[in-house]
Amino acid sequence: MNKIISNKLLLVAILPLLLQSCFTAKTYERPDIETENLYRTDNLPQDSVSFASVSYQDLFTDSYLKTYIQKGLENNLDIRIALQNIAAAEAYVKQGKAGYLPTVNAAASATRTARNSENGQFGSLFTQPYNQFETSGTISWEADIWGKIRSTKRASDASYLQTVAAHKAVKTSLVAQIATTYYQILALDKQISVTEETIENRSKSLETITALKEAGQTNQVGVDQTAAQLYSAQSQLLDIKNLLYQAENTMSILLGEQPQTYARTTLDEQSLDNDLQLGVPTLLLRNRPDIMEAEYGLVNTFELTNVARSNFYPSITLSAQGGFQSLEIDNWIDSGSIFANLVGGLTQPIFNGRKIRTAYEVAQAQQEQAVYMFKKTLLNAGQEVSNALYDYNISLEKEEFITKQVLALRRAESNSEELLNSGYLTYLDLLTARENALTAELSLVDNKLSQLSATVELYRSLGGGWQ
Repeated sequence: MNKIISNKLLLVAILPLLLQSCFTAKTYERPDIETENLYRTDNLPQDSVSFASVSYQDLFTDSYLKTYIQKGLENNLDIRIALQNIAAAEAYVKQGKAGYLPTVNAAASATRTARNSENGQFGSLFTQPYNQFETSGTISWEADIWGKIRSTKRASDASYLQTVAAHKAVKTSLVAQIATTYYQILALDKQISVTEETIENRSKSLETITALKEAGQTNQVGVDQTAAQLYSAQSQLLDIKNLLYQAENTMSILLGEQPQTYARTTLDEQSLDNDLQLGVPTLLLRNRPDIMEAEYGLVNTFELTNVARSNFYPSITLSAQGGFQSLEIDNWIDSGSIFANLVGGLTQPIFNGRKIRTAYEVAQAQQEQAVYMFKKTLLNAGQEVSNALYDYNISLEKEEFITKQVLALRRAESNSEELLNSGYLTYLDLLTARENALTAELSLVDNKLSQLSATVELYRSLGGGWQ
């Protein structure tokens, strides 16, 4: 008889192991996606590498900028928030790994019970109460025969990797924002310099035209027009300084510190590598953190769908309990008070108000949403690369024309002064030439900024900055 009982217990113990091959969980496979024509360009890239793999330390040559980027990566509050998200996800990963382990609980209790006995029709009397003391431990283990625990672990792993990718996405965005803001500050410095030089020249012109009026060689109209141009430049200078003030405050937020003025070089000293290798579009899948984040989100929902599917199947548990139980405290912990039991259980859900079916259908819908989000993120990445590349090429072409425009307008301004002094031109023509020359010089600065910003955006859109 004892042998039969032992064989039954052994069967219960090894049954979960025999059913391990009955996994219902599916294995994740990346959905079919089209990447060949993801970039809108006449020259489809064939490079096996992308300049996104270049560290920002190597891409940027300005020592101040590299220092600010490093400081931002250490102090930026969005970075710190992302790190805490990683810490929280890591805790769930540890919980997922523990899913294969049995649960163990310990309990201790002391109970005092009074029993009553009937005493005819007049009521009842209580007998002498008695005590019961118990100390026990329980161990329980669920067999992962349908892959539920495995899928739960994989879902938590994917969630963790999703937060890691999100952290990388924050880094990529932060590097681009700091670089773009730094270049904006340099461009504003340059525009301030150009405008101040213009104000100085117009102040001299106002002195000259005032002297000519006093000498009777011109009229008050010329003086007023020259003064109006001077005031316009002075007002424009204040607007540029206001933009500079705001840009420096933006930089302080990015660096996670109090608003202040930042040391810097000049716009003319800035240069970035012109050999911009895009790499084949499929590289976005491993370089763009937001795409990686979206795919890990898809993996997470895929595994949770596996978990929801496994809930339709029975669960097998093996539990054991043992301890000491006695009516006398003196004999509480004693060899004669030992008790133990071993239980194997099989639980099959039959009717639970459609909760399992609903959970499965919701998981399927969420998985499908994650697929669409993954594809949408990839398409957005292709659009961003295409736009940044086109902006960069346009700014290169415009630089040649705007430079020629500035030179032509400077000559026109100089010639207008000579013709005015010779009486062949009105003073209004000279003022117009001067205004156009200033506008063109400021546009040249803007185009230089656009070129630098487009390079940074291309670097970010390809997934650079987090390496």
